[in-house]
Amino acid sequence: MKWRGRRGSTNVEDRRGRGGGGVGKLAGGGIGGIVLLLVVILLGGDPGQLLNAITNMTTETSAPYQETEQEQEASEFVSVVLADTEDVWTKIFNERGLEYTEPTLVLYTDSVQSACGLSTSATGPFYCPGDQKLYIDLSFYEQLRTEFQAPGDFAMAYVIAHEVGHHVQTLLGTTEEVMPLRQQLSEEEFNKYLVRFELQADYYAGVWAHHAQSMDLLEEGDLEEALNAATAVGDDTLQQKSLGRVVPESFTHGTSKQRKNWFYKGYQSGTIKGGDTFEAKLQN
Repeated sequence: MKWRGRRGSTNVEDRRGRGGGGVGKLAGGGIGGIVLLLVVILLGGDPGQLLNAITNMTTETSAPYQETEQEQEASEFVSVVLADTEDVWTKIFNERGLEYTEPTLVLYTDSVQSACGLSTSATGPFYCPGDQKLYIDLSFYEQLRTEFQAPGDFAMAYVIAHEVGHHVQTLLGTTEEVMPLRQQLSEEEFNKYLVRFELQADYYAGVWAHHAQSMDLLEEGDLEEALNAATAVGDDTLQQKSLGRVVPESFTHGTSKQRKNWFYKGYQSGTIKGGDTFEAKLQN
């Protein structure tokens, strides 16, 4: 993908090196910190030592994250891809008489607190509709290359575009329609809706890729990298690798073939129209 020297997004929040935010609450003088201080005093301890320790932790967590050269390149890349999605979706929404609200991309390491709760890097990249932010631990991209055998910068771009696709669903009201069903249906029945929900995000990722191609941003092999990544994260492929078997009733994202096909449909279409995965007949 042609990305070097191009505009990066200003909607990037760097929380790397901060963990899940628990220390920040203590260091910030919240109720937990006050209670702990009182306990130390009542037990005859030195409150000064505790305050010094808190100060040291605050200094450590507020210090700028020292990124490697590889991490710096990855952070610059995701910023450019996010900027591209902003341009594309703003244009598409405007054409439909709608306003596109740009999401924020949060970079983190190990664990992070969002409006959806505390998550670890084991979760992988995710989108939280509660705060309209995308969360990515950049180490995932090394995992994508080595563990999932899906190398290439456009494989990385596909992941970001998929999470932005969830943001599009939030703005269009799809998320609000689907997620309450979790409380109304059995897990197996709700999973069927989740699969269609995720496949629609793949379709929207393909829509973005279509416009990236029309702007001459794609290079030879980029489309194949994205299709390979979509295939690598299919439920059947992941379950076969981790469990040695496939459990269709537990699928939440779709099969490798479905994910690849819906991304490609979006890539061919370039429009929101055609992305109604909830009414479509899904093929395995």
